[in-house]
Amino acid sequence: MSEHEILSRFRIPVHIVNAFTLNGTGGNPAGVVLDADDLTEGMMQSIAAQTGLSETAFVSRSPTEGARLDFFTPTRRIAHCGHATIAAFALLRTEGRIADGTTSKQTVDGPRRIQLRSGAVFMEQHAPRYPIQADWAGSGVTRAHILDALRLTREQLNARVEPQIVDTGNRFLLVGLDGADDLEGMTPDQDAIARISEALDLIGFYPFTVCSGSGCADATARMFAPRFGIPEESATGMAAGPLACLLHDVLGDRRTHFEIEQGRFMAQPSISRILVDLKVQAEGITGLMAGGEGRMDRTLWIDPSASS
Repeated sequence: MSEHEILSRFRIPVHIVNAFTLNGTGGNPAGVVLDADDLTEGMMQSIAAQTGLSETAFVSRSPTEGARLDFFTPTRRIAHCGHATIAAFALLRTEGRIADGTTSKQTVDGPRRIQLRSGAVFMEQHAPRYPIQADWAGSGVTRAHILDALRLTREQLNARVEPQIVDTGNRFLLVGLDGADDLEGMTPDQDAIARISEALDLIGFYPFTVCSGSGCADATARMFAPRFGIPEESATGMAAGPLACLLHDVLGDRRTHFEIEQGRFMAQPSISRILVDLKVQAEGITGLMAGGEGRMDRTLWIDPSASS
């Protein structure tokens, strides 16, 4: 069947699944398209644009892994997406296609291990890499540019940690702030963040604050990724993993299990909980699993031949 015939004859079901929910509420919605084997890249991009969520995952058969996942934002393909991975495997379990245990996903950037346990889905990320600021020299990006993009002052930064790129499979700029009020009151310059993200090859900025009191998550974060058409999203599993590594390696929190909160300070709050388990050996962090719970919300039917 030609692409034209597929486009003209079918509408595609896109399941909206909230990933990283907290007690069954909140979370970050992702589109999930099952049985996507016959969809072309152009069709997937059209569906993702019309779905209009930060990411949509397309699930198809893999000759070597449990499933193949392709991820698209409304504007482009992305190699990995944490919350869309959680959403996809949570939906596969809900539909009875997989059971608790270990499986895997194939992506354009290689395979990743997946675990389903205790009502949650966990995904593998690589050991962290910390590009030093000297590596940024060719980009011309300075701390002043980063502060201007987030519309922050130097005094609002956490004095214990400089803005730091961390890469566990995707690159994020982590910016530690002094307190929750600073995080809540941010009004970032999206155009500036997009320019810096392009210059440093980032998914986006992940400003955060650490919580040391009782009854709160280990850190609360926000996520800005306008380079990929995402002004802000409520849960980013691929960024929470790097943040847990930074808490452990740079801020000296030697635990191996972390709870990251996101989405609290959005214009329309949607509080999310991301769990991160670090694998630590004598040489340091050798890998990690980040995960959370997913809940099916609704289904859209989209014509991939229609414009977004």
